[in-house]
Amino acid sequence: MEAPPVTVMPVTGGTINMMEYLLQGSVLDQSLESLLHRLRGLCDNMEPESFADHELVYLLKGQQGNPFMLRARRSLLHPTAPWHLRYLGQPEVGDKSRHALVRNCVDVAASHSLPDFLNEMGFRMDHEFVAKGQVFRKGAMKVVVSKLLRVLASGNTENTEPMSLSYLVELSVLAPAGQDTVSEDMRSFAEQLKPLVHLEKIDPKRLM
Repeated sequence: MEAPPVTVMPVTGGTINMMEYLLQGSVLDQSLESLLHRLRGLCDNMEPESFADHELVYLLKGQQGNPFMLRARRSLLHPTAPWHLRYLGQPEVGDKSRHALVRNCVDVAASHSLPDFLNEMGFRMDHEFVAKGQVFRKGAMKVVVSKLLRVLASGNTENTEPMSLSYLVELSVLAPAGQDTVSEDMRSFAEQLKPLVHLEKIDPKRLM
């Protein structure tokens, strides 16, 4: 079974060089509507944003050490919108006082020639997937509920199949370094989603 992507945050915004605080979990397909109903009641009084994104994960292999990874993502619902290039740093999971995974996040908008540019730079595409779902907001917190789809023929986003019988649920906040109090707010919010979904601080290395 393929390891799930590290994160599937949809193409929104263009925040540069921030820290991402993250909790993750999953909910079975048959429990999705109950979770969405709970989120509508807990989150800001606005309609959730629907998204369908195509993400390509690129690796640049050096002489030694782990390969350097970049993520290129485009919106399938808004084909003329800019691509997004995202770098995610190594997670800081050792601090037990933090209730969320913390990692550096650099996210910049890019032109539609981004894949060609990455190939010219020596990157090679490792894998790709499609993520479809909804985004809910609660103040600075963002909740993304998404179905992950495997791309069966490279580049053909019409030819996909679900990776699992569940939806990925991610609760995140982008904030400057040192704003660790946001993890306490995230923990409190996550408690209100139990028992429908259990959001946890997950080390991506355990998924490899």
